[in-house]
Amino acid sequence: MSLINVLDLSLSFLGKELFHGVGFQVEPGDRVGLVGPNGSGKTSLMRLLVGDILPDGGDIVTAKGTRIGYLPQDIYEVTSGTLLQSVLDAVPNRVRLRNELQAIEQSSEKDLSEENQVKSAAQLAQIHQELNDLDREFPVHSAEKILVGLGFKPDDFPKPVTALSGGWKMRAALGSILYQTPDLLLLDEPTNHLDLPSVRWLEEYLQSYKGALILICHDRDFLNRQIKRVLSFEPEGLKTFNGNYDGYVKGREEERKTLEAKARNQEQKIKEAKRFVERFRAKASKARQAQSKIKLASKIELINTHQKQKTVHFSFPEVSRSGREVISLKGISKGFGNKNLYKDLNLSVFRGERVAIIGPNGSGKTTLLRMVAGEIDPDQGDIVLGHGVTMSYYAQHLSEMLAPRNSIIEEVYQAVPHATISFIRGICGAFLFSGEDVDKSIGILSGGERARVSLAKILVKPGNLLVMDEPTNHLDLISSEILIDALLDFEGTLFFVSHNQSFVNRLATKIWDIREEGIHEYPGTLYEYYRHLSMAETDSSRQNQRDLKDQKPQADETPPEKAQSRKIKRKEKAEQRRQVSSTLEPIRKELKDLEARIDGLENRKAEMEKLLADPDFFKDKEKSVPLLNEYNDIRGKLEELLGRWEYQQETLESTKKELGIQ
Repeated sequence: MSLINVLDLSLSFLGKELFHGVGFQVEPGDRVGLVGPNGSGKTSLMRLLVGDILPDGGDIVTAKGTRIGYLPQDIYEVTSGTLLQSVLDAVPNRVRLRNELQAIEQSSEKDLSEENQVKSAAQLAQIHQELNDLDREFPVHSAEKILVGLGFKPDDFPKPVTALSGGWKMRAALGSILYQTPDLLLLDEPTNHLDLPSVRWLEEYLQSYKGALILICHDRDFLNRQIKRVLSFEPEGLKTFNGNYDGYVKGREEERKTLEAKARNQEQKIKEAKRFVERFRAKASKARQAQSKIKLASKIELINTHQKQKTVHFSFPEVSRSGREVISLKGISKGFGNKNLYKDLNLSVFRGERVAIIGPNGSGKTTLLRMVAGEIDPDQGDIVLGHGVTMSYYAQHLSEMLAPRNSIIEEVYQAVPHATISFIRGICGAFLFSGEDVDKSIGILSGGERARVSLAKILVKPGNLLVMDEPTNHLDLISSEILIDALLDFEGTLFFVSHNQSFVNRLATKIWDIREEGIHEYPGTLYEYYRHLSMAETDSSRQNQRDLKDQKPQADETPPEKAQSRKIKRKEKAEQRRQVSSTLEPIRKELKDLEARIDGLENRKAEMEKLLADPDFFKDKEKSVPLLNEYNDIRGKLEELLGRWEYQQETLESTKKELGIQ
């Protein structure tokens, strides 16, 4: 039986029709992703499903007894009490039963008659039984485990929820919903207020979750691994695609090609019919056929191809070339009150690198960006920007610093006062502000619209160093992917913080992991970093098992026990070989890929060196200058790839040593 049946649903908002005649079902265990541009109706559909708002038409039929957990994008009300107690009290009926228990106890104290005491005792026994059942079904340790996974420390459990910041209140609300284990989870951008460690934990938790899930998320990788069906808000209406988000993109493209081919074929038939009519209309012998062709052409129902959705179009202009060392951290220490964030940092960022800063919330990621941007000073040490470095800084709080009375076009114009109005309008249009929209004042814009204005101001005149703090927070999934593509083509250096796994993994060439008052540097992508952590955990687990085995005394074995022991050992060896292969193969593959890329660059470098060795070559500046710039870029890329190769080679050798392989 379906958990939810949506029948012929329609909804309008401020005169705009969001959707009309929508219908679908949610089955037990379903994994559904809602996708579509901002403002298309994804959040509104979730609110309809939980009854927060009412539809203009249609019905939503929810199966009797279905428990729904809903996490909105913003929490405006929080429960009172401590963090842990608020999660425990989220279980349906627990608070009601506790209040009834207290009321009966007070009543029995006032009325000491035998009849009332007997009645109260029976009621108390029943309530205690129900509370015990709830405690068995929803144990305290499960709530504690969820809170720790979401980034809380045990010291936080007795703190009042009202004392938490907005982001941590969202985590507490998410913890409460997960603890209830509802039949259907509705999660609207659940990763928005999480750091990467918590995102990773939530991903693993949801993969083992048995209930149904409807998910809105701008992190493509997170969404891909959670869903098996897509409900997509398209210009022609709500559409369903089986598979994950990548499957939806492929299916949508195939659908577009099929429709366009049918439309071209239909157009050709109509043209042929019209030509026949024009040619033979006046001939009596062909008049009947001409009339038939006219009727046929008029009856043909035109095939509608897909309407293109409005999406943000990022395209960074060419930037000036900086010196090789872009950012230099020299003896940096920083803390707030009694908490030290980092101590004696000495690190550098080089031209062309894309460095992602990760770590738990409160570890100092944004603080490091603000110090590099010059907004705050370190307690000790110096941050030096290299030769020719020009910096553009994007941060969430900068959106709130836009002049409220300025129009959108005026605010963007301030970044390039010598540009033409048509150019500024084009930039605004690229960020979905077209026509009269550009005259809207900043003060009436939503948070997402303000963020797009701030991004537009960077796009219109970027520096060769982009410092960005959570740039995808107010973008939909499609716009986030377009921003990633643009940044991959960006010729400068990128220094950024993001909780979006897809964003970090596709862009980062180096990971800075903030922990233990320091930064641990890992060359490569986010998933290479994850693989390193996984291998370290595996190595630690194996060492613990070896230690336990060494400590365990060996009992005398009878012949049957020896045979069983040999069988177990064979299985253990087979499992060990499988683990060795699965552990080493990704590293070897990465080394092979890196070696192929290094060979290609070294061959190109050798070709260029032959040209650059000819003094006459430099007489033609139009050829020599671009080639020299390319040569310097290749040298920088080779240096980066060789560093990654050395790191992977060391990882391979250390892993083989840990596994006992020569």
